[in-house]
Amino acid sequence: MNYADVFAKAIDRLHAEGRYRVFIDILRNKGAYPNARCFAGHNGPKPITVWCSNDYLAMGQHPEVTAAMEAALNDVGAGSGGTRNIGGNTHYHVDLEAELADLHGKQGALLFTSGYVSNDATLSTLAKILPGCIVYSDALNHASMIAGIRNAGCEKRVYRHNDMAHLEQLLAADDPEAPKLIVFESVYSMDGDVAPIAAICDLADQYNALTYCDEVHAVGMYGPRGGGITERDGLADRVTIIEGTLGKAFGVMGGYITTDTMIIDVIRSYAPGFIFTTSLSPVLVAGVLAAVRHLKASSAERDAQQASAAMLKALLAEAGLPVMPSTTHIVPLMVGDPVKAKKISDILLAEYGIYVQPINFPTVPRGTERLRFTPGPMHDESMIRALVGALSEIWTREELRLAA
Repeated sequence: MNYADVFAKAIDRLHAEGRYRVFIDILRNKGAYPNARCFAGHNGPKPITVWCSNDYLAMGQHPEVTAAMEAALNDVGAGSGGTRNIGGNTHYHVDLEAELADLHGKQGALLFTSGYVSNDATLSTLAKILPGCIVYSDALNHASMIAGIRNAGCEKRVYRHNDMAHLEQLLAADDPEAPKLIVFESVYSMDGDVAPIAAICDLADQYNALTYCDEVHAVGMYGPRGGGITERDGLADRVTIIEGTLGKAFGVMGGYITTDTMIIDVIRSYAPGFIFTTSLSPVLVAGVLAAVRHLKASSAERDAQQASAAMLKALLAEAGLPVMPSTTHIVPLMVGDPVKAKKISDILLAEYGIYVQPINFPTVPRGTERLRFTPGPMHDESMIRALVGALSEIWTREELRLAA
């Protein structure tokens, strides 16, 4: 076996398909988001504007968040000391879990090192604990959810995206006595659409199923206190487990689940992804704690973000650019070709100082490659108009397809 040849061919395939990923060399400017500095291919840093960060509300730059992190660093030092069981259960973790449980109206919460880990660890553990469990998964669920279901080794049914008739058909075909778990997202991050949560909960009630809702792209963003779509629509009490991230709207790092105390105890006690990994640094937890508390009390960031997103969608449509329909803060622009998507991204960065990463397979299906914009509260009208102008010029220059 020529190992180097196998590895080289694997990378060559990505290049041939036009979906080899290049990571930008970047530093954000503290307190000045979305302004940043790009180092790649330049003789020193070049000023750029970031348009694709998942720090949706710029909370990673918020003075309350950075001050809380500095205070924690000076109070307890950098690291957590190990796993929660051995030495990582700092009081910051206890406080944050209480805040997150309160945010979603649940009895308890459990922190993980990332949203990916929280999905993988929880779903794989839960489905193993339930004998003969069948998981019903939306076709567009995130890779972390798919991994968790796969690692559970249980029966799986994939229902067509947001198709309640198909979900009911699958539920009705299975043993009424079998444990069932319906797994879905509230906001689907690549299309920007929303799950019919009430209808899913109705089916769960009818077929005696548990529900698991990934709110990672909605927590902090929706609801009067930032509890997500389930809070906005008054449905949090009907969902068994609500999962979220601390690295998007809350601006720092980490993941979590909220649910009743019995399920929390089961996951805490059985999930390898929780038991055997060093817990989040208290410095990070302190920052998230400040962000969660701030967004519970303030809607200013959410309102400004929604206004920016609405303006960008309107101006893209006015320019005839192929903006995809989205009812949320995510603004996808369809390209439909990985090579073209990468070229547009490269031109924007090199010529306009605008950074947006192309989204290719396997994140989205082949033929639906796109640019995904996430306008934030600090993207002002002049930035938005400059972006739309740049895109219009590139679309004309490259003779790309406009909206139908």
